[in-house]
Amino acid sequence: MSTWTRRHFFQGAAMALAATRVVGANDRIRIGVIGIGGRGRDHIQSFLQIPSAQITGLCDVNQAARERAQSILAKAGAPKAEEFTDMRRMFDSKEVDAVSIATPNHWHALATIWACRAGKDVYCEKPASHNIYEAYKMIEVARETKRMVQIGSQSRSTPHKIRAIQELQNGIIGSLYMAKGLCFKRRRSIGKTPPEPVPPGLDWDLFLGPAPMRPYTKNRFAYNWHWFWDTGNGDIGNQGIHEMDLCRWALGDIGLPETAVSTGGKFVYDDDQETPNTQNASFSYGSKQITFEVRGLLTGPEGGQPVGTYPVGNLYFGSDGWMWLDERGYQVYKGEKNELAADVKAERGKNTTVLHMENFLHACRTRNHKDLTADIEIGATSVILVHMANVSYRVGRVLHWDGRARNFGADAEANKLISRDYRAPYVVS
Repeated sequence: MSTWTRRHFFQGAAMALAATRVVGANDRIRIGVIGIGGRGRDHIQSFLQIPSAQITGLCDVNQAARERAQSILAKAGAPKAEEFTDMRRMFDSKEVDAVSIATPNHWHALATIWACRAGKDVYCEKPASHNIYEAYKMIEVARETKRMVQIGSQSRSTPHKIRAIQELQNGIIGSLYMAKGLCFKRRRSIGKTPPEPVPPGLDWDLFLGPAPMRPYTKNRFAYNWHWFWDTGNGDIGNQGIHEMDLCRWALGDIGLPETAVSTGGKFVYDDDQETPNTQNASFSYGSKQITFEVRGLLTGPEGGQPVGTYPVGNLYFGSDGWMWLDERGYQVYKGEKNELAADVKAERGKNTTVLHMENFLHACRTRNHKDLTADIEIGATSVILVHMANVSYRVGRVLHWDGRARNFGADAEANKLISRDYRAPYVVS
């Protein structure tokens, strides 16, 4: 970007910030929801449970998705929201104070950056970004614009998980030396779907956005976009990012590792999926380690879970014992005989996404990003581990991270995967 362009761009951004409505303590924060698939509809249902929020905008590249969202509002007795196909038009709206982003992964960074520069606060689904470069750029822009950016890692607002992490950091199993994340979510074959005409009402160019132009296929749309490198990050970046974040959190929000290595493959199935359905990753911090495992095929349990289950959770290992943590609660085992020292069940109460969104709205009022439980810096750091694992898997070797240069040293093939070739005009910069 030239000096002239940069100067005038930030002048425009400053004007947008000046025009942003100041939200008072008793005002409802007006929310625009972007991306109204399954998770986007969850966002709508969650915001509808928060009296201090009002949904005033709905944005999706698919007309049918917008219609379904309006039906949810109508059923809840909420006013009809303004509809947008292109999120840039929503960012221009003076009737939207903050946006909630539930698009595919490849849109998270650009949507967040555009929103921040338009003076909107942002709640963005996990994973924070589609690649390493984007993660750093999101932090930079959030700080430049002084916008609140919360990543949808709702474990950070989940009462029993907060308690478990506090227990670990207080030494319940002694000195921690390893955190392991498990994503044993059963994934069946997606099969093969041929190219076909774009369905009526769908803007395929906008759906692809920063990604390369590809022919429309059913597998590249809807949920299965997770399994293509253009748009997703595999299950380590889908379900797995929650557990990766819990690994870092337990180790004191530890930063980035010295080395990263990941192996695995797409086994058994002959289908369109590009990302691995079986993946092992290891991150070395010298005296501590994070490990991660994805198993999408038939598998047995781990961490004391019953046979027939597919565990998704975390194992923590310390000098005095170990802990298992998942959505149902946590168990602590200590000593040479693995004696059960604690068995804590998850509290029944408010939906954790609602709790996480309430925390976001609180920070929108205080204007202090330190009030966020999953500020962009937390979410971006955790997702960089995901990206390191995927880069290692794709190039087939151990990676050494240079934190000062923010790259993999002289490894040109790995460094190329730190960012991507963006399709104009959908460029992250």
